[in-house]
Amino acid sequence: MAISAIGASSALPSASTQSLGLEDFLKILLTQLNYQDPLKPMDNQQFMAQMAQFTSLEQTQRLNEKLDQLITNQAALQSVGLIGRAVDVETATGRVTGTVASLSLHGDAPLVSVNTAQGNVLAEVPLSKILNVR
Repeated sequence: MAISAIGASSALPSASTQSLGLEDFLKILLTQLNYQDPLKPMDNQQFMAQMAQFTSLEQTQRLNEKLDQLITNQAALQSVGLIGRAVDVETATGRVTGTVASLSLHGDAPLVSVNTAQGNVLAEVPLSKILNVR
């Protein structure tokens, strides 16, 4: 029983089932060793290939986590450049034009406060609601 790589065409598993740790791998390996045919033991090359494949999978998962952190940090850093800039914001009542007054970080998402031309303040506007930056 080999641990196969995730193909491009396969669906991504949910976050709760995506994490396969060293303990899980050892359980699979012990089960595999317990049920192998004593007359045909597992090939050493196959065993090492599975270990290398697991190591590669674990490193890929760590790399993905680091990339997610990098993207989050990059979004926060880029949003600092919005302060003082004129923006169009999508609201429940339509498009509003204003100037970004401040930036705050709540969790991983940067939120901006926008002073509108009418003198109102739109607080905690997510970057996804900004339609245009001038």
